[in-house]
Amino acid sequence: MKKLKLMELRKAVIETCLKMNAEGINRGTSGNVSVRTDGGFLLTASGVPYAKMKPAHVVEMDLEGHYSGDYLPSTEWRMHMDIYRARPEAKAIVHVHSTWATALSCLRKDVPAFHYMIGVTGGTSLRVSNYAEFGTQELSDTMLKAMEDRNGCLLANHGQICFGPNLDKALWLAGEIEGLCQQYWAASLAGKPVVLSDAEMTSVLKRFKTYGKQKADLAKGETLTVFAPKLRRK
Repeated sequence: MKKLKLMELRKAVIETCLKMNAEGINRGTSGNVSVRTDGGFLLTASGVPYAKMKPAHVVEMDLEGHYSGDYLPSTEWRMHMDIYRARPEAKAIVHVHSTWATALSCLRKDVPAFHYMIGVTGGTSLRVSNYAEFGTQELSDTMLKAMEDRNGCLLANHGQICFGPNLDKALWLAGEIEGLCQQYWAASLAGKPVVLSDAEMTSVLKRFKTYGKQKADLAKGETLTVFAPKLRRK
């Protein structure tokens, strides 16, 4: 990948970090962001405040666990590497210690389909992984299990992690997961949330395959599964 392209991606990673802190889903130097490259991925360095982060602080890694440059990658580099190795559709990853997602992760209970938007995580629930110490292969392994057929999960007593087709979509999904966790917490305080049935969620998941897409975004042969209005012709 050309140096100019890598520089643009490094800047985009930093911009995403600044956005996630500005949006309130992360604080300080916790959390980390990465984006896939031709030979591996770019990942935020360990312990560098995002407001002071420069392109050199976004570390280049391959998919064998090697890095280059003067700065160490985030201690969570294994989770990023293993997602990229296991999930070819993952192009960018956001990991944050957002308040509500972290709070629910400490309960170690999956978040059920109390709201149809749970479908944005790829299934009928938002799973929580088993607990493992940060930065370990054990954490990466239990995360991958929780993310089977999903594009995000909670990490027990830790936070949340998710991926998307680009940095913007990954950041958006992290925000959606945080919002869902807050809503579930609030609903649980008011009573026992009514969970949508598998049949209801099957319909939702089918429509979510093209959720948020415009016609130009559709793959060849793909059709919109949302209730789109008819185009008025002059």
